[in-house]
Amino acid sequence: MVHAKLAPAVADALNSGGAVVALESTLIAHGLPYPDNLQVAKQLESDVENNGAVPATIAIIDGEIKVGLNESDLEKIAQGAEIRKIGPRDLPAVISKKESAATTVASTSAIAHSVGIKLFATGGLGGVHRDANLSFDESADLTTLAQTPIAVVAAGVKSILDVLATLERLETLGVLVIGYQTNVFPGFYQTESGIDLEWRFDSAAEIANLIKTHSSLSTQSAIVIANPVAKELELPKKLHDDVLATGMAAAKKAGITGKAATPFLLEFFHRETKGESLRVNIDVVRGNASLAAKIAAELSSSR
Repeated sequence: MVHAKLAPAVADALNSGGAVVALESTLIAHGLPYPDNLQVAKQLESDVENNGAVPATIAIIDGEIKVGLNESDLEKIAQGAEIRKIGPRDLPAVISKKESAATTVASTSAIAHSVGIKLFATGGLGGVHRDANLSFDESADLTTLAQTPIAVVAAGVKSILDVLATLERLETLGVLVIGYQTNVFPGFYQTESGIDLEWRFDSAAEIANLIKTHSSLSTQSAIVIANPVAKELELPKKLHDDVLATGMAAAKKAGITGKAATPFLLEFFHRETKGESLRVNIDVVRGNASLAAKIAAELSSSR
């Protein structure tokens, strides 16, 4: 088990079998501009609470893994220009150097599972990058989810990635992907990616039962719960496709690859869509946090 400092509310809920939802901190440090990031971080925690669960935002603060952040911690992550974005492999380095860092989907999942949290809400998953056959660039999210039995609510895969290849990798790695009230895999900024899903579940109670069954089988991989943004809230397809093509070309010209690509392209989308992508991003993560909390509450009540 990872040695982590749990916020009192998180510790109490876990000890009593209550509902807890993990939240990542990369969204705060690298996904949104300040002060929007701090406001959204607080709103996500409120959304979780309003739907019956305890929020557990995860980050590394001065070399200590924290599960549940206080006001000072959130400010530090939101305003820290040099805050690292770290995956599981980086944990020993950042802890030994007593630095602060924001956790990705991979590191948040690993830490959350290690302390007994079953639900995690994020925006979009990392995955296989475009032209990965040349660069071998693939997010650690995939391999971590393959060996971490946690349920992750996400609005699909970030659209800057190779979505079909990412789904193929998740299948190969044994990660179950289901749609929440949809038969089509979401497209992050858009409701649909055009790729059909094999499994659909229509209620939080159904998904809670799935998680219990998954656990009873001692399955060691994750469940990805694909929760699409509402159709009326999505980014218009032409705007999305045009900005994506321009942004990818700009990143290539600037030589931006790997973990630097996502924050670059998110900022590019924000700028070129005049804030519309930021609005969708916020709608996405709020919807996912609320759904994760409902599932966690159902899971807790059915113990």
